Parts: sequence; structure tokens; C-alpha cells
Amino acid sequence: MNQFQYVRVTTPKAAVAAVTKENNSLFLAGGTNLIDLMKRNVMSPEKLVDINKLPLNTIEKTATGLRIGALAKNTAVAEHELVRKSFPLLSMALNAGASPQLRNMATVGGNMMQRTRCGYFYDTAMPCNKREPGSGCGAIGGYNRMHAIFGTESSDRSSKCIAVHPSDMCIALVALDATVLVSGSKGERRIPFIDFHRLPGDAPEKDNTLQKGELIMAVDLPNNPFADHSHYLKVRDRASYAFALVSVGAALNLKGNTIQEARLAMGGVSHKPWRLTEVEQFLRGKPATEATFRQAADVAMKGAKGYGENDFKLTMAPNTLIDALKTAAKNA
Repeated sequence: MNQFQYVRVTTPKAAVAAVTKENNSLFLAGGTNLIDLMKRNVMSPEKLVDINKLPLNTIEKTATGLRIGALAKNTAVAEHELVRKSFPLLSMALNAGASPQLRNMATVGGNMMQRTRCGYFYDTAMPCNKREPGSGCGAIGGYNRMHAIFGTESSDRSSKCIAVHPSDMCIALVALDATVLVSGSKGERRIPFIDFHRLPGDAPEKDNTLQKGELIMAVDLPNNPFADHSHYLKVRDRASYAFALVSVGAALNLKGNTIQEARLAMGGVSHKPWRLTEVEQFLRGKPATEATFRQAADVAMKGAKGYGENDFKLTMAPNTLIDALKTAAKNA
């Protein structure tokens, strides 16, 4: 076992100071992903900064929407009255993730920071550009049933990583136009959720756009008109405790049978939560019919690319989108 320092802090300022002084230090919250990675020697931090004593677990209404503290537990968020009433897509996505035991421990910030579950990333005997840049991607030409079909190309049009982001919660947050509040040595800044995670490009080892030492403080959700017509559909190998083959977060604002606005995102298909902005624009002003949703699915699949064993996602993804839209349109 690798030795490491353990430090417990009680203020955000102390937390930021504790990690910025070290080259290889990480924040520890629920630890549901980080501890597994440490046990497998995928990650070997020299220092863990325990942030569980920070006052960042509140869920509160704001003048413009809802603020969720970074240390709020996934279960608490999913079951909160304000979330279930005004942001049901988030509640549904959270309840689709992991198991009740893990949701009781996992935090919102930790959920955002979790790493891919690609088998090659977890196996230190195999090549993985995400774990060891320049070593190659074992999934390309290997076992890639769970892997990405969108956003895999780098600057030279090659694919250096085809792993997918594993979170369900993040699919709902990107669809609902969330914003992330972070704090660092240079002060606070706000990051649109759509920009928080990143595609692999030429640096697949980087999962997000956080700077060294920045601490996630909260997630802000703006008020929205989608509460009556939202649905999260997750297709997976078993009914619980399984990652998505394909998932879709769909939210519609309907006037009669006409779509006024739509918010859509996919999971299980990309290195980051995959927002379908072009599809949202296509749906605006269209009737909420199966014919419209099938046309929207065609728009959604532009640029999709399979890698062999995951070619079935080229059919599953549009079908899942159609089903999610149909259910969202019916929900009330």
C-alpha cells in the first residue's frame, strides 16, 4: 500500500490551501470512487484532504432557482421536496445511479469528479492514455462494448481515448443548464456545466476544466418550465447497480401539443455528458409526435462512430432518445 498523508479541514480556504501546496493531493468526500482507484493503484495521491466538515451540504431555494452544496449526498438531493417538485429530471437521474448504499455516501461534487469505469483504465497492466498519457488506448481494437460513439477525435483526427463518463446525475445537470461554483487560490469562479467536463482530444488524462487546487462549492440550477414533462431513461444490462449503455435526459416545455423548448442530454456515449443542443433547436416549435421525435433522433446521431463491439449503440442511442421524448411528452 502506498503511504499518504491525511488532513481534515473545516473551512474552504483551508481546503484550497492544503492542496495547492502539494503536487499530488486530492480532496476526499464520500470516497466511493477515489478509494476504489487507490486500492487498484490507478491513483496514488500523496495527500488526502478530507472536506467532509465543510458547510457545503445545504439544498436551498434561491432568487433564480436552486443551489445544491457540493457535499450534499446524492440520496438527500434525489429525495428533496424542491428537487422532486421543480427539477424531477435530476431526481430521476440520481435514483438511476449506483445502489442505495452508494447514493447514501456519494456527494454531488464527488459524483461530478468520478473517473471512467473503462476496464483498461482500471487495469494497470494494460495501456491507457487516460491513466498513462502516450501509452495507447486498449479499448480501440479491444473490448469496447461500453465505450463512446461521440466526441472521440483529437486534433489529428485520431482517437486517443474512447472511454465514457459514468455519471447519471451529470446528464441531468447538463440538460438543466446548471452552473458550477468553484473556489481556488485566485478566488471564486462560475463554470457552465456544459463546459465543466471535457472531451479527450489530445489530453485524455484530463476529465474536467478545474484548475489545480480548485474546490467545487455548489451547483446552481436555474428555474425552468420543464417540471411537468421530464424523463430520464437508462438502458443497462441489469435493473440496478449498473452503468448506462445509453441514457437520455429529456425535458420538454409544451403548449398544447407544440414544443416550446426542449432540453436533452445523453449518457454512456461520450467522454463527457453529451448535450444535444442541435436537437433542442430542431424540436422548437414542432409537434410532440413520434414522427418529430424520429426526425430529432436522426439529427442527434450526426457524427456518431462505432468501434466494433459498441456498434449496437448506433441503433440503441436514437431508439432510447425517441422513447425518452415520448415518455416526457406524456408525463404530467
